[in-house]
Amino acid sequence: MIKMRHLVLAACLTVFHVNHSLAQRNEDAVKYANTIVEEDLKKHLQILASDEYEGRETGRPGQKKAAEYLARYYESLGVEPVVNGSWFQTYPLKIESNLGSYAMVNGQRYDYVKDFYLFGSEWTALESSDIVFVGYGIDDERYSDYKTKVDLQGKVALCILGEPMEEDGKSKITGDYNLSAWSQEWDKKTKAVAERGAKGIIFVNMYFDMYISRIRYWLEVPSMTLDYGKKKEDVDGSPIPEVFVSKRLANDLLSGCKKDVESLQKKISKSMKSKPFALKKANVKFHVEQKKESLEAENVLCFIEGSDPELKHEIVVISAHYDHIGIVNGEINNGADDDGSGTVTTMEIAEAFVLAKKDGKGPRRSVLILNVSGEEKGLLGSEWYSANPVFPLENTVCNLNIDMIGREDKKHAGQNYVYIIGSDKLSTELHAISEETNKTYSNMILDYTYNDPKDPNRFYYRSDHYNFAKHNIPVIFYFSGVHEDYHKPTDDEHKILYGKMVNTARLIFHTAWEVANRDKRLLVDVENVFENH
Repeated sequence: MIKMRHLVLAACLTVFHVNHSLAQRNEDAVKYANTIVEEDLKKHLQILASDEYEGRETGRPGQKKAAEYLARYYESLGVEPVVNGSWFQTYPLKIESNLGSYAMVNGQRYDYVKDFYLFGSEWTALESSDIVFVGYGIDDERYSDYKTKVDLQGKVALCILGEPMEEDGKSKITGDYNLSAWSQEWDKKTKAVAERGAKGIIFVNMYFDMYISRIRYWLEVPSMTLDYGKKKEDVDGSPIPEVFVSKRLANDLLSGCKKDVESLQKKISKSMKSKPFALKKANVKFHVEQKKESLEAENVLCFIEGSDPELKHEIVVISAHYDHIGIVNGEINNGADDDGSGTVTTMEIAEAFVLAKKDGKGPRRSVLILNVSGEEKGLLGSEWYSANPVFPLENTVCNLNIDMIGREDKKHAGQNYVYIIGSDKLSTELHAISEETNKTYSNMILDYTYNDPKDPNRFYYRSDHYNFAKHNIPVIFYFSGVHEDYHKPTDDEHKILYGKMVNTARLIFHTAWEVANRDKRLLVDVENVFENH
């Protein structure tokens, strides 16, 4: 209770400090925020979201044409490139297709996508008749599937994705609605079985059909991943083959034991105990068809150096992804909202800060406008930047990420709103600044629906800010919600709500202005759930 009182007191003092600091409107901030106007946003978006850019698919000509457009614009502002004389942070990619892959289970054929999937595999076959069910595959001090000795040497492990849950949706490991790292990072389970000698791991996705409906596009078209080359094993390489299967396939494997995965899951969750066992009369063979291609993509960086010699090494990153999904079934997906809206907003915010600097009123801290590619392929560009930062991550104060702010959803038809995601996940101070900035300058409706850890959409994990949050850097994700044209050829420029978009853009600018100009760096005072659970 004493600790809780201290936390509450600290939060109250934080809010008091922020309220006091924003009691007076900064007219300089207003002046430069007002340079963000509909006309300029529309001018850029009509170009970037035109058919000429072919949907800006990562690694393809349309994406590279968009990168050049961004670079030429930043050059026109009078900003100098910072990536070894270039505007581009180039990163390597590989494209793989697994279409045609299949599995044989006890003589029954199962097809890729329909009953199993995998990501970026370096393996082409996994075969075994020695399979061991290891519950959830978790080895944690709060819950472990390995309390009894398990012989996995040379065998394949079968486990359930996720972790034991209470009926009300709380995790039995964390004790709250936040899932532990055992759910967020399945490679922890892979490493646990690999350390015990397993030669492969089969994950059972209990929500297979729902999950497939969301990722089918990415499975049926060639998948794109970062190509770390020789460094791959040090970054994200799996030590053994990983494959994700449906309950149907898993129950076929379990049939010789007269068990099914649903009953096993219920039994474990009820008792919080798991006793691994070897499967009887179970034989599986996965055959992976692989086609590979190598290519490169680019992040575009616009760096506005801070004016304060003592603070300019600290950086406020404002990001948006400029890639989209390209041409699908012969139709161009222009991605005007996703994320043309965020991209042109960063361009206008960059101009506002540059104009302020030219007038001798530039930000005290430096501002990095980071236009990443590869978001639609799995947050690849931001992952590469966070693994290979042009500016040290320890000097990065926060990340304000903009993804889809040009439309409205049914819930907020006709309203001046924006969804705020992640503002309180790492810094109560950033959250308070966001709230007070809005009250002082914008008066928008700030909706925190998608910030709820229980929200099934899990948007906090689905845009580029997440690759900063993983490194304990405070973030805000600005988002207007999903609409009927999401990831469709009908996401076109003429449907953009520019007035609402200007309001959101100015709110983001004012927030960045406050963070960049305050005396003290943002406090990171909230436990990073991703790292510590």
